[in-house]
Amino acid sequence: MNIQTNIQLAPLTTIQLGGPAQEYISCDTNQDIISALQYAKEKNIPIHVLGGGSNTIFADAGFSGLIIHIQTSGITHEQQGDDFILTTQAGEDWDNVVQYAISHNAAGIECLSGIPGSVGGTPFQNVGAYGQDVSQTIKSVFAINRDTLEQVEFSNSECNFGYRTSRFRAEDKDKYIITAVAFELKINKAREIKYPELASTVGTTIQPGKEGLQQVRNAVLALRKKKSMLIDPQDPNSVSCGSFFTNPIISTEEFVANLTLAQSDIPNFPEKNNCVKLSAGWLIEHSGFSKGMRQGNVGISENHSLALVNRGGTTQELLDFSKHIQTAVQKQFKIQLQLEPIVVL
Repeated sequence: MNIQTNIQLAPLTTIQLGGPAQEYISCDTNQDIISALQYAKEKNIPIHVLGGGSNTIFADAGFSGLIIHIQTSGITHEQQGDDFILTTQAGEDWDNVVQYAISHNAAGIECLSGIPGSVGGTPFQNVGAYGQDVSQTIKSVFAINRDTLEQVEFSNSECNFGYRTSRFRAEDKDKYIITAVAFELKINKAREIKYPELASTVGTTIQPGKEGLQQVRNAVLALRKKKSMLIDPQDPNSVSCGSFFTNPIISTEEFVANLTLAQSDIPNFPEKNNCVKLSAGWLIEHSGFSKGMRQGNVGISENHSLALVNRGGTTQELLDFSKHIQTAVQKQFKIQLQLEPIVVL
């Protein structure tokens, strides 16, 4: 193993924050991961598993333990009639996987184009955008049990997917390291576009074929670029973790009883179990915050009210600002916003 010390963590994240890691190892194989876990257990030091760094914020002081950086690679596929089973290692860049699927005329993840990060993070938080999320197409998730070092496989139903969560982020947090994901995509199938903003660009139905899928991808990339949700060294508004807060989901009864919300024009969408999803961006903008607003060296993106941006600040500045937003929304609407990124303190 090549254990390195005092590796700066900020450059390994999209928001460019955090101090050094006490120890660090880059893992290119599953055996590397197992060896790193054994090493950490022998030394009795904490670990943090890092993927693409698009949803992680490290403390200014860094991390006093071992960073296990998953950088495994490899994409394979198997076609059975119109079923296209795509299996990819956890360290693969997610957007490369989307392009791979499209190049093989495999539909099901094209609306997730341009999302930064690696494959391993997609089932962890059930990544989604523009009417698709990965729970709709994941067939299996492969992982290593941190304690037993056993390699296990979970079916879709066993992952307990929910809105921006799964068993790997909830009840089994810190129990497994995701090593690979298999997606069940479709060949030669028309796709329905459900997200209004995207449908207004490409239409509500995409006919089978690479051209249609590529058209969706191009439209999604254009929308994300307009909102500074693509990683772009020339765009200071992209120095972020993407959406910093998840859209709140509350019961219909709670929504109706909250007259401040019920009598407003807040965008809301029906969810399962008699619940309603609310727009976190709307809540923020109607609690005294606007796009481009700054507090010290952090602020809100000029192009998206859900993205908090690092403008040369610190992690503490960012967390203080996010708490300020949460407090204001709670006071104004009695809604507690939840953070989407993982904060490693």
